[in-house]
This record gives sequence, C-alpha cells and structure tokens, in this order.
Amino acid sequence: MDPLPTTSRLLSYTLAYRICIPRPASTRITRDKLWRSSQRRFISHPATRAPTIDRSASKLFKSADEAVADLQSGSTVLSAGFGLSGVADTLIQAIRNRGAQSLHSLTAVSNNAGIEDVGGLALITKTGQVNKLIISFLGNNKALEKQFLTGNITIELCPQGTLAERIRAGGAGIPAFYTPTAVNTLLQDGKIPAHFDSEGKANGYGTPRETREFNGRTFLMETALTGDVAIIRAWKADEAGNCVFRYTTKAFGPIMAKAARLTIVEAENIVPTGSLDPNDVDLPGIFVDRIVPATAEKHIEIKKLRQTDGEGKATKANEATERRNRIARRAAKELKHGYYVNLGVGIPTQSAAFVPEGTEVWLQSENGILGMGPHPTEDEVDPDIVNAGKQTVTLLPGASTFDSAESFGMIRGGHVDVSILGALQVSATGDLANYMVPGKVFKGMGGAMDLVSNPDATKVVVATEHVAKDGSSKIVQDCSLPLTGAKCVSTIITDMCVFEVDRKKGGLTLTEVAPGVSVEDVRAKTDATFEVAQDLRSME
Repeated sequence: MDPLPTTSRLLSYTLAYRICIPRPASTRITRDKLWRSSQRRFISHPATRAPTIDRSASKLFKSADEAVADLQSGSTVLSAGFGLSGVADTLIQAIRNRGAQSLHSLTAVSNNAGIEDVGGLALITKTGQVNKLIISFLGNNKALEKQFLTGNITIELCPQGTLAERIRAGGAGIPAFYTPTAVNTLLQDGKIPAHFDSEGKANGYGTPRETREFNGRTFLMETALTGDVAIIRAWKADEAGNCVFRYTTKAFGPIMAKAARLTIVEAENIVPTGSLDPNDVDLPGIFVDRIVPATAEKHIEIKKLRQTDGEGKATKANEATERRNRIARRAAKELKHGYYVNLGVGIPTQSAAFVPEGTEVWLQSENGILGMGPHPTEDEVDPDIVNAGKQTVTLLPGASTFDSAESFGMIRGGHVDVSILGALQVSATGDLANYMVPGKVFKGMGGAMDLVSNPDATKVVVATEHVAKDGSSKIVQDCSLPLTGAKCVSTIITDMCVFEVDRKKGGLTLTEVAPGVSVEDVRAKTDATFEVAQDLRSME
C-alpha cells in the first residue's frame, strides 16, 4: 500500500517536475544557466527505491545486515544523530558491509558526516557508496574534504534549522514552507558551491530560492525533504516499534523516522509490546518498520570535562586568554535573570562562567537542550548529552530535551531572549559574516543563519576579538565576506570596546572602552565610522 494519499503523490510528482526540469537548450549556455540546470534542488523521488513493507510481518530482524539487505542503489538515506551522538552506527556499518558494488550512488541526509574511521556517514563516504550529502556542517573530516574538493562527491549545505524543518515538513506531508533564515545570503542567491572539478574549481552551485514578503519581511521558500530509508538509533524500542530516545539523541531521530518511506531502528534495548509507558514514547510505532539490536559502541566526538579550579576564570597564562576572558565577562552582562539564551561556540560559551551568582539563565542548545549545565566531571560523562559544539555537557534541574525542529522553532519564533555568536566580520549596519572565507574550505553554516533570523525578537550580540590574526579589523563599514545574516546584530563586544548598532538607520555608537584603551586606539583598529556616546563608560 502506498503510504501517501493520492493528492500528496500527485503534488510530489508535480513539485519535483517543476523544480527539476532542465531549462530549454540554447546554442549559447551562460555560466548562470549552467549553474541552474546542473544544480537542482534535491527532492526525493516517490518510493520507487524503498524496500517493500509488509505490515503483517514482525518488525524484528535478527541483524542489521539482514535489515539492509534489500536497500537499493540510488536511494536517499536519512541518517539520524548529531555529531557522533545518536548515530545509527550498527546500520551504517551494515551498509558499508554491502560494499560499493552492491550498494552505491546513495544520497545521504544528516546534520553532519561523522569522523573518518570512527563513526557516522564518514564510514560510507570513504567507501564511495555516497554520491551526494545534504548536511549543515562538514565537520573535522579531512578525507571527506578532499573528496569534495576533487569532485568525487556533491555536498549541499543547508542551515541546520532549515534542514530540520524540511525533514519535519516532509514527514507531515507539507511540500514547502517559508522561512526567514538565510535571507540576503549566498544561499538565497544559489551561490554556495556544491561541487568542484578535479582541480578544485567550483563547477556546481545551489539552487536560488524563491522569495516572498509577509508583513514587510522577506522569507525564502524551502521545499520538504524526504527519504527512501531512515536509519535511527533509539534507547528503547518495543516490538510494535514504539521508541524512546535519551537526551540529545532525539535531535534528528523522530523527525527523520517520520520523513522516510521505510524506517529502520537499531535499539539498545528491545522490549515486549506493552513494556513502555505510553507517556514515555517519543516515536510511535506507526513510523517504524524494522528493528534490529544496536551492537556498535557509542562514540564521543569531543570529550570536554569541567575544570576543577573554576572554568572560565581569568588567568595570567597569556595575553590572549586575558583578552578572551574580558570579552566573555562583558558578554555575561547581556544575560539577565530569567533569560533564555543561546551561546555560540568559543568565547560566547565561555561567557556563561561569568554570570553572577544568584542570576539564573536558561541556556538553550540548538541540538535540543533547554537548561544546559556545565561540562561534566569524568564520572558524569554521558555520550547522549552533548551541546551544539558536540562537546559533552550536563543538564541542570528543570532541563528538557527535544528534537531539532522544536529547537529551531524556539529560535526562529523569537522565544530565545539573547543569542551570542562569534564573527569573522561585523558591519556598521549590523550585517554578520561568520561561516565562510572564499578560497578556503568552509565547514558549513550549522545553525548560525537560523540564530540571527529574527533579530527583532531575539537580541543578537557578537562577542569577538577586535582584530583578526592578520591584524585586520573585524569591525568594518561593509562586510566583504559572505553574510550569515543582514542587519541582525544589535551589540558588538570586543576586547577593546562595546558598540551599539542602529540596525534600521545604520551606524555604530561606541558606548564602552576597555581599561587602558582610548577612543583613538579604537579608531585606529576599526574599519568603520562610529559615533562616541556622551556617557562613554568603562567595560569593567
């Protein structure tokens, strides 16, 4: 039985045809036409490659090898997990065991691609079984970078929140939606490289997005993302397919299971039907078709432990540490009692250590945590609890965990009070560039574009050193690097000073300077014009 209603099947066929049909041939093909015709928006074909589902048969399979035996070449595989947390490595290893001659030309969809020879999709990109990846972050995978830069794999980079929402929409039967994420960026224009030739020159790009205005704001249209097969790891599954996930392993598991024609779950614990309390079920059995025992060990991408002498405390180790602590200490003043905040990797995360005692803030991590605590001690380490930087963390009393679609709904919906990020450049009008330097390999935008997508509701603060390693100013009149977001930054905090940004009219006002720093010092290191506040204060 086809799991989609007739109207949904017709819409899927129609939408795929409208987006993927090549432009009429001409005697002269411009570069722009070549980009647009060769780089089509990914839409999974209707279930021509999904294995047959027998509803009358048991969902239990003896092994992962048996469960993936009928997967077909050319399939689209949705692979759950975040970093190495919650990754279905038992099933990925079984796919690898099929070999490139038996199973190849796969399109794999995941937040990131894992680590070479350790876990995740890297195990099957290395074998050449994957032709295309759709991910938000490339990660630390040198072999995959080499494949990408030599034309051996296509990588479509997609903002993390948009990726999650495309998958959620696919599972809900919604063909497309509008989002504020990535407006006025290379993603909107279809200019992020997706494929390179053997000499490392980009010869394929993304698809330009359709735009539309709602209430005076511009939004991009994104299409739903579905798969032929989803591979998921759950903590518990009963024989009916009901699943329970632990903590951040649910980041992509539930939404991917709903967006695939066939879902295979590897479960750490398989229990009889009726053993699970219905209140505890994260994924109903209707979305699960096959269950296998999880036999692959869990991996931790970044094991980060809590420092015993007080993490984040300023030390006299070196001048760089002092500069970073000065920024983090001032950034902590943006975190008011009762606020819900999202902190980016690096200096922004460090600011949490300087929140005054008695001030309670709720840290949100985009991979699905609200109420994130400090890094664990050795005894507290749990591979199922990681932050957006894939580092081990703990949970505070009152914390909650949820999937990535829910997490980015909090962010885009303006429910987060403050978001603090790092930067490569910030302009006088509040434009932010922090994910890409042309001519160099970039890891992807992750969730950054989503985090700055609603600056009227969520205050966006940049915490960064004033100058780059080469001495160039990060505070510029206009950004020369590709934008993460336009007119989104309200406050800039550096090791030298604090600027307030007028996002509507454009312009910077210097409001605070660090001890020992003069206005003239700031002007000498800033490539943007600015006004000086009448009540100029000290950062301390």
